[in-house]
Amino acid sequence: MSVGPHAGNGKITVPEILSRKHASPDSLSNSAKITCVTAYDYPSARLLDEAGVDVLLVGDSLAMTVLGYESTLPVTLEEMLHHTRAVRRGTRRALIVADMPYGTYHAELPEAVRNAMRFVKEAGAEAVKIEGGERRMELIARLVEAEVPVMGHVGLTPQSMHAMGGFRVQGKTPDAAEQVLRDARAVEAAGAFAIVLEGMPRELAAQITADLRIPTIGIGAGPDCDGQVLVLNDLIGLTFGASPKFARRYANVGEIISGAVREYCEDVRGGTFPSDAESYHMPKAASEGKKIRAVS
Repeated sequence: MSVGPHAGNGKITVPEILSRKHASPDSLSNSAKITCVTAYDYPSARLLDEAGVDVLLVGDSLAMTVLGYESTLPVTLEEMLHHTRAVRRGTRRALIVADMPYGTYHAELPEAVRNAMRFVKEAGAEAVKIEGGERRMELIARLVEAEVPVMGHVGLTPQSMHAMGGFRVQGKTPDAAEQVLRDARAVEAAGAFAIVLEGMPRELAAQITADLRIPTIGIGAGPDCDGQVLVLNDLIGLTFGASPKFARRYANVGEIISGAVREYCEDVRGGTFPSDAESYHMPKAASEGKKIRAVS
C-alpha cells in the first residue's frame, strides 16, 4: 500500500502493533514504543497520520472535547460512528481504534457484538476498545471470534466513574493492585491484542507490562509501558480548564486560535479586511463606461 506523503514505511496493522512487544530483547526498547493519540475528525486524523502516529484512537473523550458533555457517559453509538467515519476518511497509515461508548456493550452479548461490528463494517474502524477486565472476558472472546480486534482498558476506567467515586488513581493498595493485575491478565487471556493502562502507579504498570505478552499503552501510568496515549486536546493545549497531571502540553493551540480570531474581528471592525487584493473585480473591458443597472 502506498502511503504517499505520510510518515513511516507502510500501513500499521493489529499484528504490527502486537509485534512491537517482541521487537527486541528489551520489550521496552524506545524504537518499539507505540504512539497513540485521540482523533475526532478528518483534519485531526490527517494531521496525526501524516505526523507518524501509530494508533489513532477515536476516544469517547470526544463527548467532552468536541461535544461539550460533562463526562464520557452521554455520548451515543451514532455519535461515535459519525466521528469514526470522519477519522477513517483522514487516515491512510495509522491503525484506527474506536471506543465503544457506555451502554453499547454492558447488556446482552449479541447486541454488544452487533454494535462492535458496526464500527468495523459501517465506520471503518480496525479495532474497538472496551473498558473493564475480568467482567469483559466473555465479550472480548466473542468479539475476537467474530474477527473484531479488541484493545482492552483497565485501571482507571472513565465509564465507571460513578462506581469508582470519580477519577481516582487505581491500584494504590496491595489488594487493589492485585485486582488490576488480574484484570489485565484476563483481558490478555480473552484475546485482546493490546491494553490501555490508565491512572495507576508507575510501579504497577511496569509490573503488568513485564507480565503480559501483549503491548501495554499507558496514560497516567508512567513511562515503563510499551506505548503511550494522550488526548489530542491536552497535547496541543486546546482545552478549557486544567489538564491532568500526566498530560504534557506540546503547544498552546487554543491561545493561537483565540489570538487569530481577535485580530480578525479587529480588522473587520476597522475596515482593513478584506483588502482590495482580497476582493474580486469586474473585468476591465466589461466595467469601462458601463454602469450596472438594478433589475426592477
